[in-house]
Amino acid sequence: MGTISMLINGEARRASHGATFERRNPLDGTIATTAPAATAADAVAAVEAAAAAFPAWSQTGPGERRALLLKAAHALEAKAQALSAAMASETGAAAPWAGFNVHLAAGMLQEAAGITTQIGGEVIPSDIPGNLAMGVRRPAGVVLGIAPWNAPVILGVRAIATPLACGNTVVFKGSELSPATHGLIVEAFRDAGFPPGVVNFVTNAPADAAEVVEAIVAHPALRRVNFTGSTRVGRLIAQTCAKYLKPAVLELGGKAPLVVLDDADLDAAVNGAAFGAFANSGQICMSTERIVVDRRIADAFVDRLAAKATKLPLGDPREGVVVLGSVVDASTVERCNALIDDALAKGAKLVCGGKAENTLMPATLLDHVTPQMRIYHEESFGPVKPVVRVDGVDEAVRVANDNPYGLSAAVFGRDIARAWAVANRIDSGICHVNGPTVHDEAQMPFGGVKDSGYGRFGGRAGIEAFTELRWITVQTTERHYPF
Repeated sequence: MGTISMLINGEARRASHGATFERRNPLDGTIATTAPAATAADAVAAVEAAAAAFPAWSQTGPGERRALLLKAAHALEAKAQALSAAMASETGAAAPWAGFNVHLAAGMLQEAAGITTQIGGEVIPSDIPGNLAMGVRRPAGVVLGIAPWNAPVILGVRAIATPLACGNTVVFKGSELSPATHGLIVEAFRDAGFPPGVVNFVTNAPADAAEVVEAIVAHPALRRVNFTGSTRVGRLIAQTCAKYLKPAVLELGGKAPLVVLDDADLDAAVNGAAFGAFANSGQICMSTERIVVDRRIADAFVDRLAAKATKLPLGDPREGVVVLGSVVDASTVERCNALIDDALAKGAKLVCGGKAENTLMPATLLDHVTPQMRIYHEESFGPVKPVVRVDGVDEAVRVANDNPYGLSAAVFGRDIARAWAVANRIDSGICHVNGPTVHDEAQMPFGGVKDSGYGRFGGRAGIEAFTELRWITVQTTERHYPF
């Protein structure tokens, strides 16, 4: 992909001290991207550019903001081929996943364009005669967006689009694992004609991430943070935000359960499980991470799911269309191999797939998984999935909730009222009845509970996250005072 630049105040920038870092292709180790290794001073410059642009942008009318966001959607779609190539090179992503990223991200920009005229308020009854009291939403200020590598276009755009629609300016910190992919997103905003300083882009070497983030969060002009990534890093971000009293939206890790009740349509459940478990090789925050199946139909379900999983195309995404491309790095292979070894040593049954020797990992199912096995509790964040057999609804709910995460979930059953009741008992920010755990739409309130984070992206929830609610009054008649 060559060498990329940062964008600060509308200008392409290198790091102030000239340093760079490399992102290498996970399959063959070739250099995918060389990117600037920003310093804390570079980060501060990006915040100050955003702060200088904020007064004019916050006063820009909704029609103009809407038009620019729609142009950005078209500009992003025009880069679909380049984005697919960048994702394959930097993260090993397959073409269908890249295409879905661009499609949904363009939809997010269109949705953001639509909400520019939906940022309203309310008139609130006052006990003071003649007092017109209002709750009014106003742009917060400069927003820091931090997005990960696994759905880089979707999550990169999500970090930027709604804040801009609400009248904020943005500093976007690209992932160290997908800097060129994230750089192409910023190019789309530049191509659309956003004013200088409204969208700024910084990249940093992995070792400098904490220093760069703290420099941004500490700046007085920074008013909001949104972060999508691991729970481990999310805790660090939350601590930094608390230190400087900066509100944050955090969408973190998950261990999404897919519950298959005894009356489920098995073909529908198998298709939903395969998609949720193996899309992007299981490297999605919503990926199905625990398949909870009623024992009465478990044999038939597992046989059908294994038959489907073994047929999923696996290969180098740079050489053709596959479902399972490369996982992001060798550490994923090591973690998943260790989870397989641990489960088999403790009595699990390998149904299909198995340990991998490189980052091309096959779809793998482990049956008869129990709480004594690491994979019962830990995120695989790869194409290795456990099947837990249960007896009845109450045990299914208990197993679904038996972890600290709570992002997405799914329940399959023909009796919709019964499945709905089960869904209501699962602790998660998102739950789908007769649909996969992997499901996202721009207008929906997206986020988790427990260790999966707090706050919500999407639609009206996004407006609440990226605006300040102000109480403003107008006294329309003479007011009487007690003294």
